[in-house]
Amino acid sequence: MAAELHVELVAADRSVWSGEATLVIARTTSGDIGVMPGHQPLLGVLQSGPVTIKTTDGTTVVAAVHGGFISFADDKLSLLAEIAELADEIDVERAERALERAKAEADAAAERRADVRLMAVTGVR
Repeated sequence: MAAELHVELVAADRSVWSGEATLVIARTTSGDIGVMPGHQPLLGVLQSGPVTIKTTDGTTVVAAVHGGFISFADDKLSLLAEIAELADEIDVERAERALERAKAEADAAAERRADVRLMAVTGVR
């Protein structure tokens, strides 16, 4: 079994992150999934949620992902997201304001997007 997998996290407008990892955790329509080197091939639909990438150098990369697809084969993992942003790119105060506004307007989709952004930054699910 290989000790690492190659990960590509791509949003509709840009490449968000690319590199080698030992574990990726993402939320699919079937629930949360962890992918490690040697995992069985898969194709799934991503739900909005944080994606956690444990890199081979021991660091952790977290991104807020809003919809898309996940594909894994031959130790290559592709996360093709409608919208994705790394946790360190997220403005927490702006996300909190967006959450408050979405709650006030009863906009469930906007509330979920803001909530996912905050989960990516805080690590709280």
